Amino acid sequence: FLLFDIISLNGKWQLMNSNSSVSLSAEVPGCVHTTLQRQGFISDPYYRFNDLAYRWISLDNWTYTTLFSVPTHVRGKGKAVLVFEGVDTVSTISLNGVTIGKTDNMFRRYDFEVTGLLKDEENVLQVWVMSAVTYASQRSHAHTEYRVPPDCPPPVQKGECHVNFIRKAQSSFSWDWGPSFPTLGIWKGVRLEVFNTSRVLSYTTSPKYDSEHSSWNVEVELFFDVFVASKGLVHLSIPLLQSEAEFQLSLTPGQSKKSFVLQLNQSVSLWWPFGHGEQFLYYLTIDVNLEGGETFNVAFRTVELVQEPIPSSPGLSFYFRINGKPIFLKGSNWIPVHAFQDQVTTDMITILLRSAQKANMNALRVWGGGVYEQDIFYSLCDMYGIMIWQDFMFACALYPTEKDFIQTVREEVTQQVRRLKSHPSVVIWSGNNENEAAIATDWFNISVAARPLYVKDYVNLYVENIRDIVLQEDSTRPFLVSSPTNGVESEKEGWVAKDPYDPHYGDTHYYSYYKDCWDWTAFPRTRFASEYGFQSWPSLSTLSKVSVSSDWDFSSNFSAHRQHHEDGNQQMLKQAELHYILPNSTDPVQKYRDTIYITQVMQAQCVKIQTEFYRHSRSDIIEGKGHTMGTLYWQLNDIWQGPSWSSVEFGGKWKMLHYWATDFYAPILSAGVEDKGDLLIYGVSDSHSEKHNVRLHSWSSFNAVCSLESNVTKIKAGGSTLVFQHSISALLTQCGNCTRRSCIVAFHLSSPEGQLISPHNHIFLSSPRYAEGLQKPNITDTGIVQNFFVTLHCSFPAVYVWLDVDNIPGHFDVNGFLMLSKKSTVLFGAWRPTTAEEITANLHITSLRDVY
Repeated sequence: FLLFDIISLNGKWQLMNSNSSVSLSAEVPGCVHTTLQRQGFISDPYYRFNDLAYRWISLDNWTYTTLFSVPTHVRGKGKAVLVFEGVDTVSTISLNGVTIGKTDNMFRRYDFEVTGLLKDEENVLQVWVMSAVTYASQRSHAHTEYRVPPDCPPPVQKGECHVNFIRKAQSSFSWDWGPSFPTLGIWKGVRLEVFNTSRVLSYTTSPKYDSEHSSWNVEVELFFDVFVASKGLVHLSIPLLQSEAEFQLSLTPGQSKKSFVLQLNQSVSLWWPFGHGEQFLYYLTIDVNLEGGETFNVAFRTVELVQEPIPSSPGLSFYFRINGKPIFLKGSNWIPVHAFQDQVTTDMITILLRSAQKANMNALRVWGGGVYEQDIFYSLCDMYGIMIWQDFMFACALYPTEKDFIQTVREEVTQQVRRLKSHPSVVIWSGNNENEAAIATDWFNISVAARPLYVKDYVNLYVENIRDIVLQEDSTRPFLVSSPTNGVESEKEGWVAKDPYDPHYGDTHYYSYYKDCWDWTAFPRTRFASEYGFQSWPSLSTLSKVSVSSDWDFSSNFSAHRQHHEDGNQQMLKQAELHYILPNSTDPVQKYRDTIYITQVMQAQCVKIQTEFYRHSRSDIIEGKGHTMGTLYWQLNDIWQGPSWSSVEFGGKWKMLHYWATDFYAPILSAGVEDKGDLLIYGVSDSHSEKHNVRLHSWSSFNAVCSLESNVTKIKAGGSTLVFQHSISALLTQCGNCTRRSCIVAFHLSSPEGQLISPHNHIFLSSPRYAEGLQKPNITDTGIVQNFFVTLHCSFPAVYVWLDVDNIPGHFDVNGFLMLSKKSTVLFGAWRPTTAEEITANLHITSLRDVY
């Protein structure tokens, strides 16, 4: 019945360019760039200026060829299908000289029937891959009725044009944080499937809660490709829940979908986001005709996106309710892990997701300019309790709506929803990144007369096609048309709102590089902050892998070349200079290292201030705005070694921002702001009753100048509570010797018994650049002892104390911290075997006062 043979065609193929001047052995799955590098034909494409030097690779056409034979017992079967899980991107495929099909979308699986084409002896399979750059350009030029902007990326990105005309990772033609490597290749597996009666194309599982009967069931969908009509049995079971059922199956030729519902007869343990409970995953076995069956993970959780009126606030709320509980989303945005997707390993993904969870994150947004991630990414998120906001792959552009483009997108969306909908981690689908905003705020200079045409195309693509398919395929989670959006308000306004950034509705993206980021009053008091951030440079140990010492200068060609965001390097230094004295070492390499450090200090401090503002706004309505219920800063990871908004460098090393995220995303947080001359301290918590400890420290001594304790306050469960308010001038007077410039305020939450239950926090009363009494702390370490503890000693209080062990992978338990005691011990957790000697030899310690 379901017996079908699978012959893998992965492994060694031959690769050749268009004029046969390059011919070499290639690995499939893979891509042309990786092959050329592995065979020594080119060096590391990420090295220095190689993205420009190797542009020719993407402008050529390439051919992959393999030979394979088919066992006799297989050839006799009824139907043969070649399955390509993913071709990047535009190709013509032939078997034994006969064209069997074409591809034009890297996000789709393609099945080509080859019954009758297979030979007894060797079969020749050839995949001719066309330059994506050429194809996109041709498609754009053929679209003569009206333009579909943008034509090209900004010159600073050194990218290729018309990426919106090809269904390929949009960032592969360049982005403001990444290189232009328009890859070509067979990026996922290839196999031959041969069968007599039928084969299963895919499975999906959808747990659904029946509120009327307070019980759960699991809907299982099976997608078949049927050659000969047949009957059979489907057996479903979840052994741990003692639930099983058997169903009759009747299949007619063609493609068909069969749905079965397994009723559960006992209570289940729910799946919760990280920090809110366990992540229970049950095994579900699907067995067709008692042939052993397949086992899948299934989890029970409900998700709702709540958009409803809020007392004393115009507009609507925007928050996620998981299993009936409002959850504040704490996290970041995920971009592609590598420009060459075949080089992304499970280890790379695991390190990034573990790093997110260690930083107390419970959510990531898979951003719409990259790729739908590989299966292991979603499976790990299921295990780690990381909720996924899943964009469809459209970003920062308008798109064509020709019939064949819409058709390939429909197939892409159908396949991706079926592939991903069984994962409990996926909590929302979103149609695109910033395209509603692009039309609404006229990024592309479209005339008033032409605007309706573009709105019509927008609605056609994202509403009448993508949304339509998603609602049809998946009734278990919400769908948003864009991000940022006003949600149901955008829908009311014909899907393109007047102001998609309106903080009274939906989510917002907010960036401002020249305004002082310490001024929290400039931030939008939004319902949900799905993008915001600041750039920094990665550490020298990360950059040195792709540069030479003459590049290690902020005014070098390399520093300009690597920066893909207009004025980015200037913006970082200007923002830093508002609060810090810029590095002035006479040793150029030391000055470069210190400048990297100061950009990371600036980034960490800016994102901390903004995130804490959003977290303590969760219970506030001020001037009609507030009830913020999510923060996803831009961005978690890097695609290469260069300046960006990331908190984790390419290779997995944590920037200062990532260390700080573990604190500003802590389950219980104390956050301080200055407002109209008062110091306000908020407790943000799930449910606790705390007291608050506030200390003032002078920069010139280790002893607290004075210490205050607030009364015990019950902090709102799942909310934020003002726990301390005091006039700053009165506080300084009361403390005797303190001025804004000579003292810093440190604070934390403790239990009534005096136990610390929030991370230590602090607030500057003036910029560190004007600090009085801040001296060089002369930090020394007593060497690394067994288990990798580092004990630091200093002569004076030190701010932004940073430990760096170059290329030794791992992270410290704290870093970038305020050192208010003579001695402090820090633990290094290594991700590979290392020794105390190796760590000691590579350890650099920096604090703010050491860079000037």
